[in-house]
Amino acid sequence: MYAINQRCIYISFHFFVLWCHAQYVREQGAVTDQLSRRQVRVYQLYSRTSGKHVQIQGKKVTATAEDGNMFARLFVETDTFGSRVRIRGAESGRYLCMNRKGKLVGKPSGRSRDCIFTEIVLENNYTAFQNAKYEGWYVAFTRKGRPIKASKTRENQREVHFIKRLHKGPLHFPNMDRPRHFEFISFPPTRRAKRNRKSRTSP
Repeated sequence: MYAINQRCIYISFHFFVLWCHAQYVREQGAVTDQLSRRQVRVYQLYSRTSGKHVQIQGKKVTATAEDGNMFARLFVETDTFGSRVRIRGAESGRYLCMNRKGKLVGKPSGRSRDCIFTEIVLENNYTAFQNAKYEGWYVAFTRKGRPIKASKTRENQREVHFIKRLHKGPLHFPNMDRPRHFEFISFPPTRRAKRNRKSRTSP
């Protein structure tokens, strides 16, 4: 009987340690990284339902952009050590955010938590974006590319599924300027100084 109790205590303690570890990992993944250099990726988000790409035009957010559209180019900035990101329109400079009513809007600043999303890679290889402030609310669009109220979204819905695609247009980030031709710089010829040879004196 004593051995059984000891085993039960050991198993309970083991599960408690695993739970504490999972909580720690989750908390660290949600902490904003203020020290490391931000990683920025550039791509498009292809909507599974509309067949077009997400674009941020001022406050308006839709999924109606064609492949290569300048408003479809997105800068995706890492926020934490985990999979939380901020999504900014390269052309408009506005961040993809979600207000308390579950509506997608473009904001000039992306510092608030309603502008942070968690990238979730699904089993079907699509990607879903869950808002960090409103857990269970996802970025979603209709077949016509209109935003869906986030409170009505679920992870298994087609409307929240996206494919990350490279942008076909010219790359404006991180090299803002076009590549310049290599130029040779000509310098005036320099005269080589003569070494003074010491005359050998006979012993």
